[in-house]
Amino acid sequence: MSDSPSPARVVFLGGLGRSGTTLLERLLGEVPGIAPLGEVAHLWTRGVLANEDCGCARPFGTCPFWREVGARAFGGWSEDLAERVVTLGLRVDRTRRIPALARLLAGGRSSRRPAALGEYVAAHRRLYDAASEVAGCPVVVDSSKHASLAFCLAASGVDVHVVHVVRDPRAVAHSWHRRVIRPESGSPMTRWSPGRTSVHWLAQNLGIELLARGGVPVTRVRYEDLVRAPAETLGHLAARIGLPVGLDFLTGEKALLSRAHTVAGNPMRFAVGPIGLVPDDAWRTAAPVLHRSLVTALTWPLMIKYGYRGRLV
Repeated sequence: MSDSPSPARVVFLGGLGRSGTTLLERLLGEVPGIAPLGEVAHLWTRGVLANEDCGCARPFGTCPFWREVGARAFGGWSEDLAERVVTLGLRVDRTRRIPALARLLAGGRSSRRPAALGEYVAAHRRLYDAASEVAGCPVVVDSSKHASLAFCLAASGVDVHVVHVVRDPRAVAHSWHRRVIRPESGSPMTRWSPGRTSVHWLAQNLGIELLARGGVPVTRVRYEDLVRAPAETLGHLAARIGLPVGLDFLTGEKALLSRAHTVAGNPMRFAVGPIGLVPDDAWRTAAPVLHRSLVTALTWPLMIKYGYRGRLV
């Protein structure tokens, strides 16, 4: 009988940024048996190479959790390792590669997978397994969001459950248009126009739709449902993942958050203590009518599919 630990079960949060993925990950991280890792897609650049702060407020290189994960997975972190994974990602983990990855997924075990894809996913697999061991949790959460990375994992045989996080695209566009400062560096986060956000919203959500058609387990969670009915939404999701529901950290409209070892992501990953769970509907009055109308015109078929009916502007 082997004494080697079981492979980590991977929960991947997919969708477009500013849709509530960081909030959902922080809440899932309080459920017993789940370890939140942050945006693993950016771990190599922002963590290993740039040494930005972990969610525990220590630089990545001095965080005890990540140092132990690196030691178990790779014998320690190195610039060469990070640069190699980044290079592989530029070759295989791209939105434009999704059709080819979908064909690999459809082909199953009989498909010939590019060596670069195998090496790229193997690095993630080792990281997930090491993080699971260090945290003592059978489930890890990767909130990278990119549909292409979810395809890479699934097409390479990783047992991944994708949580498709969606939010009203008008709210997402308003968030991407605002000026937000990165607490790690003091630099502004990327800003997009409403039109560009609409294109990315469509691309990422359609990518996850295609993933579900390929037989990958996908559970959709709407941001609006999460903040209005957090216990019900999280309870349903935990049951879908196959974990006992433990929601003692929720009290009414508040959640009590502990420190989390998450990399990259928005400033909420540093939040500790009680936070309010209330809908952020500022876009309804703050976003110009022209912006809301443009986003509606570009995204309305999926808006309706996801239940965003209401007034179109």
